[in-house]
Amino acid sequence: MRGLRKYLTPFAPDQSGAVSVLYELGGIIVICDAGGCTGNVCGFDEPRWFERKSAVFSAGLRDMDAILGRDDRLVAKLVDAADKIDANFAAIVGTPVPAVIGTDYQALKRMCEKKTDLPILAIDTDGMELYDKGEEKAYLALFIAFAKEKYEVCKEKVGILGMTPQDVSDLKAADKVREELKKEGKEAICYGMGDGLEAVERASEVGKNIVVSAAALEVAKYLEKTFGTPYEIGYPAAGELVPNLDYQGKKILVVHQQVMAEAIRQEILKRENSAEVQTATWFMRKKELACSQDVSLREEDDYIDLVKNGGFDIIFADACMEKMVPDFQGIFVNTRHFAVSGRLCE
Repeated sequence: MRGLRKYLTPFAPDQSGAVSVLYELGGIIVICDAGGCTGNVCGFDEPRWFERKSAVFSAGLRDMDAILGRDDRLVAKLVDAADKIDANFAAIVGTPVPAVIGTDYQALKRMCEKKTDLPILAIDTDGMELYDKGEEKAYLALFIAFAKEKYEVCKEKVGILGMTPQDVSDLKAADKVREELKKEGKEAICYGMGDGLEAVERASEVGKNIVVSAAALEVAKYLEKTFGTPYEIGYPAAGELVPNLDYQGKKILVVHQQVMAEAIRQEILKRENSAEVQTATWFMRKKELACSQDVSLREEDDYIDLVKNGGFDIIFADACMEKMVPDFQGIFVNTRHFAVSGRLCE
């Protein structure tokens, strides 16, 4: 049955992805909902909520507010919050409620900017897409709004795009990437995980960008077109995700977000080029990053059938997927993906 889940919990939705991109940047984040979506973001989809503060608010829409489109109520609440919080910007993040009533986000943006001195980002997520689609929209809105000035390029600086807990599943991942690039004499700028809004404003000064999730590919193209900043795709700390196993002649499946899966594949092939590695993902799959044998997964049965008929010796996937294939006799490597299981790397 389409959409039936017997093993997996619902994946993080697009509004959660948008919040994840903006979480550490010092802005006021207003989730345009009645309260439930904000509860899901803070309670389940944003692991940083339990260890660091961010100004994440619910619009608190009541039934009649939504039905009648009382945008002035939202504007008044945002103005009140802006008076009490020292913020760099404000972001309005969409959910199914404003999507159903056809909220005009650009009009809402203009109304809020007239009442406050803050730049306003309007991100038209609708809760119907997965987290990576929300990240893609948030990255574009963020860099288009703030990365405007052309600075002198510093080749030692490397921008890391797509670094969120949803994608890398490790709150220490940014530090690990910085250490890896430091070995090469480079300074990593991890947008949204350790590096704030000022780094976004000075995005034009990095020598190159590294894209660590498919959700950041479009903004990397935008920065290349706008400032001429080249980009490459990969995950600098991929080595720690691949244990020392016998990969010679083995058939291997890697299930993760597309860039992380590809980084794991390249790390395996670097160690043993006789291995046959196939990747799969539940999330967006960019054609320019995919090989012919790679697949997209939609239903649980897609994954179960792939493993049953694939003849794999080793599977890299989140531990929550191991119970889906109890007859698998090979080696299962727990490769956490927070957006799938809600669990971080141990």
